[in-house]
Amino acid sequence: MLDLRPNCECCDKNLPAQSSEAFICSFECTFCSGCAQTLLNNVCPNCSGNLVQRPIRPLAALKNYPASTKRVLNESVCAPNT
Repeated sequence: MLDLRPNCECCDKNLPAQSSEAFICSFECTFCSGCAQTLLNNVCPNCSGNLVQRPIRPLAALKNYPASTKRVLNESVCAPNT
């Protein structure tokens, strides 16, 4: 089950469970669309995997399987990809 982290790991933007702006890698590192597309070129700075749009968990499922509340912020890994 996906962790659905609540924020962008680069800029700390809030990314609620229903956000269409959240992008993740296969390790569930989470970034906002702005950082993922512009700063990171859709490549995870942690694992070098691709970043894809995070799926939306239906509201009914969130009741039994809530999104994570643990914020992850690691600005040091968010240097532009060259």
